Amino acid sequence: MIRLKTPTEVEEIRRSAGLVADTLEYLGPHVQPGVTTRELDRLAEAFIRQNGGVPSFLGYRGYKYSICASVNDEVVHGLPGPRALKEGDVISIDVGVYRNGFHGDAARTFPVGPIRLDAQKLLDVTRESLMRGVAQVKSGARLGDVSAAIQAHAEHHGFSVVRSLVGHGIGRDLHEDPQIPNFGRAGVGVVLKTGMVLAIEPMVNAGGWEVETLEDGWTVVSADSSLAAHFEHTVAVTEDGPDILSLPTTRGR
Repeated sequence: MIRLKTPTEVEEIRRSAGLVADTLEYLGPHVQPGVTTRELDRLAEAFIRQNGGVPSFLGYRGYKYSICASVNDEVVHGLPGPRALKEGDVISIDVGVYRNGFHGDAARTFPVGPIRLDAQKLLDVTRESLMRGVAQVKSGARLGDVSAAIQAHAEHHGFSVVRSLVGHGIGRDLHEDPQIPNFGRAGVGVVLKTGMVLAIEPMVNAGGWEVETLEDGWTVVSADSSLAAHFEHTVAVTEDGPDILSLPTTRGR
C-alpha cells in the first residue's frame, strides 16, 4: 500500500533527509587514503546523534552499523570494518536517519584521492542518471518514466543498471511501497501522486548488471568484479515536479 504524506509529514521527512545530506557532506573530507570504513561509520553515528537523529540502519533487520560502506566492486550494503581506503578506490556511502517519527535516505559515491578517468566517468554518469530519473517526478507521471530515464542514460554511456535491487517509498518506515526499479519502460507503472515520497537510487556497474551477495549475508558485489557506483535522493512528488528533500541544510557544515 502506498502511503500519501501530508505537507506536515513531508516537512518532517525533509528534516530527516536534510540531516542525511549533512552527514554525507560531513563525511566527505574524511574520505581519504588510510581511513577505515569503521571510522567513517563511527563518525557518521556521532554526527547523526549530535544533531538530534538516530541512524536508521543500525539494528534494521539485524544490521550492526550506521552506514553502508561499499568499496569498488561492492554495489551496496558493504559492512564497515578494518579495511583502510587506498588512493584510487571509490566508496559508496549510504546513510539513513530517523527523526521525529520519519526516515530520510540518501547515498553518494566518493573518489578516494585521484581516481582513473573511467572510474570518474562511472561516478558522473550514475549521478546524472539519478538526476534524469528525479526530473521525471511529477504528479500524473508514471513510475516507469523514472526507471526508463535512469536506464537510458546509464546504458547510453556503456554502463549497466543493477536489476535485482530497487529504490523504494519512504516515510514512517524506512522501506515502503512502491518499489522503484532502475530500468523499465516509460508510460507504464504506478501513477505518481502528490504526497508520495520516493527514495530513488540508481546502482550502476561498469560491467554487467548481474550481482552476487557475499557470505556475510549483506554485501552485494558486481558478479564480474567490475566497479560500481550508487547515488540516492529522497524526493517528494508535487504538482510542479520533484522536491528533493535530501539536500544539505543551512547548518553551515
